[in-house]
Amino acid sequence: MSFIKLATSAVAIAAASAATAQSRDNVQVAGSSTVLPYATIVAELFGENFDFPTPVVESGGSSAGLKRFCEGVGENTVDIANASRAIRPAEIEECAANGVTDIMEVRIGYDGIVFASQTDGPAFTEFTPTQWYNALAAELPVDGAMVSNPNTNWSQVDAALPDADIMTFIPGTKHGTREVFEEKVILQGCEDSGAMAAIMEINGGDEDAAESACMAIRTDGMSVDIDGDYTETLARIDANPNGVGVFGLAFYENNTSVLKVATMNGVEPTTETISAGDYPVSRPLFFYVKKAHIGVIPGLKEYAEFFVSDDMAGPDGPLAEYGLVSDPELADTQAKIADETTM
Repeated sequence: MSFIKLATSAVAIAAASAATAQSRDNVQVAGSSTVLPYATIVAELFGENFDFPTPVVESGGSSAGLKRFCEGVGENTVDIANASRAIRPAEIEECAANGVTDIMEVRIGYDGIVFASQTDGPAFTEFTPTQWYNALAAELPVDGAMVSNPNTNWSQVDAALPDADIMTFIPGTKHGTREVFEEKVILQGCEDSGAMAAIMEINGGDEDAAESACMAIRTDGMSVDIDGDYTETLARIDANPNGVGVFGLAFYENNTSVLKVATMNGVEPTTETISAGDYPVSRPLFFYVKKAHIGVIPGLKEYAEFFVSDDMAGPDGPLAEYGLVSDPELADTQAKIADETTM
């Protein structure tokens, strides 16, 4: 099945904002770039199969989408915010201050990223966040000072790793999975290794600065940002026998003939380990619905129900084909939307 990606239309948004809530007839969505492809697929099929206009879906990031969502209730505000993380308490407070008091949280499923290399390349079979931090950090704390990362070979990082030059292809800063990579791999490795505590001693206890230092990636050519899709990462791996790439689980599973995957902290990435929360580099994905707009914006509840239907978000649906790990508790989510349950 092929899907046409919806184009963002600033003109459409502006026109809708100028109308009344009752006259606006299209659902408006903003937020996470990670959720964007799934929301786009759903919106396109919703427009084709229901007697409602195709929803307008914008990206911009989870924080930006939730900020717009919390601006208030009415025709000039979005109906749904997509998010690759749960809404934060401070955001709930901001929503409430602006009159957005009834929020429906919808978990659509999970995503996970894996670490894979050529099947006949070096024996990259087991990784830890600490190893990736020590391989990719721009600077490391050494004897009370920050120094440029001296590691050029994986065996320098850990003697248990192959004797191979460090060459990685990671999600670029424009990619939706960069945040989970930075937080659940690089930052986690910084904390696990003790480097976080050492950096805080160096900088006088500034935790925010220490986190930023932890997640700063080296720019000397040993780590390459990939802002395109996973086919570009695969091409880089194909041209670099020592290369290790970061992929979505579904893409890896469709390319097992040319890629082998490594465990992370001893856990193999599978649909089961990701949905259970056992695999450490995974996260739930959400969207948030403004309940006050249900019954006012045509198709809003129907869109939410369609998004998490078995046909769409189930293990055999098009979202799973694109890479979403189906939520084993999807039926509970469906019931919450039917009942319009709020947080």
